[in-house]
Amino acid sequence: MKRVLVVDDERSGRRVLQIMIEELGLSSIAAESGEGALEHLQNETVHLVLTDLKMPGMSGLQLLKEIRASDTELPVIILTAYGTVQTAVEAMKNGAFDYILRPFDADTLEAVIRRALAFRRIEIENQLLREQLEEKPETRGIQGNSAAIQEVISLISKVAPTKSPVLITGETGTGKELAAQAIHRSSPRKSELFVALNCAAIPSQLLESELFGHVRGAFTGADSPRPGKFEVADGGTLFLDEIGDMPYDLQAKLLRVLEEGVVERVGSNTQLDIDVRIISSTNRDLSVAIAENHFREDLFYRLNVFQVQMPPLRQRADDIVQLAQVFLERYCSQLGKIPPTIRPDTARILETYAWPGNVRELRNLMERASVLCEETTLGPRFVRSLLPATMSHETDDETQEDGLDSAVESLERRLILQALSKTGDNKAKAARLLKIAERTLWYKLKKFGM
Repeated sequence: MKRVLVVDDERSGRRVLQIMIEELGLSSIAAESGEGALEHLQNETVHLVLTDLKMPGMSGLQLLKEIRASDTELPVIILTAYGTVQTAVEAMKNGAFDYILRPFDADTLEAVIRRALAFRRIEIENQLLREQLEEKPETRGIQGNSAAIQEVISLISKVAPTKSPVLITGETGTGKELAAQAIHRSSPRKSELFVALNCAAIPSQLLESELFGHVRGAFTGADSPRPGKFEVADGGTLFLDEIGDMPYDLQAKLLRVLEEGVVERVGSNTQLDIDVRIISSTNRDLSVAIAENHFREDLFYRLNVFQVQMPPLRQRADDIVQLAQVFLERYCSQLGKIPPTIRPDTARILETYAWPGNVRELRNLMERASVLCEETTLGPRFVRSLLPATMSHETDDETQEDGLDSAVESLERRLILQALSKTGDNKAKAARLLKIAERTLWYKLKKFGM
């Protein structure tokens, strides 16, 4: 819930404003002086300041200047019964959001307050979107027609309308964040923010502040207050990527937020109510992390109400060529080039390669191909040159004997991939389906880099 700080030296004036604010569904705190307001701002989370202009001691304009010295983004609205053009201009020049003359009606005040809070939210959203575009300019929706990915899409459609937490698991590069975005876009929260935080990419000593925010002076370098990702995502979805890498001591604080629905900024004792849907992801086996005391079991059960397992690309052989063509068209469009088509013999190479980096590796290979390919078609020799050394040693002018061996290996890879896809990556069942010993299957998986 958004909190408004009311600053007025007259008790009756403060109370009237607080009543009006609380009727708007907002919470309020009050200070009778500018000095008292600064103390509140030092120790508590505030989303908007509503201050009288003329007060004993520090005036509203002086308070505004003090706030701007430490926080350039907090909206400040100035109220006065002694307005002049000069003071209004000075207030706006010093960063006031608006300047209202007393007496005013409730509708006018409500409109300005809502506009100030909406403007601040738009600023946060724009900054967040800029960061996401800089980090992931290629992000799109989930694509593919294979049985494995269609099962994921079906599960997403079922869990998206709920408020329940979702844990997305899968190998690196399988598209866990795309799945999280798809859940958000299909949920009742789709008009609110989707906020992503990579728990593995932020130093442990800073992760708590990123999650919960901090007040000014909470730690060295905290020169101004800052909202955490929970506050920013209020009403929307918070995606905690690589949750398995979160420090153990911080997991207890996260669990408390999820259980109680309140958050405290670092350095503050003020609790803020938050309404956030949590989606998390990991490429780790959390059951192993729990057994090794690296992950809290109670947090796991809180996050794992629904689980979405993203299949590796080797189980999505039917999608590989479609995805490759999509990536080619995307990157060639950015370069102003006509995308090459993928030849059938090239398609066979793409479909039988193990793709240890999954969709991310395929995307990166197609980006390189978009830049380097000068033909109208994507040939097998060219694609092999872009693959790792274990694949790129083959050439188009191999001897007949080598060519036969290559064809047999290619067929073996395809049959193994199909068996793994049909059995949900169960090696024992796949071996029985292929009518070979499980030990033989493991040998071939190692041999083919699968």
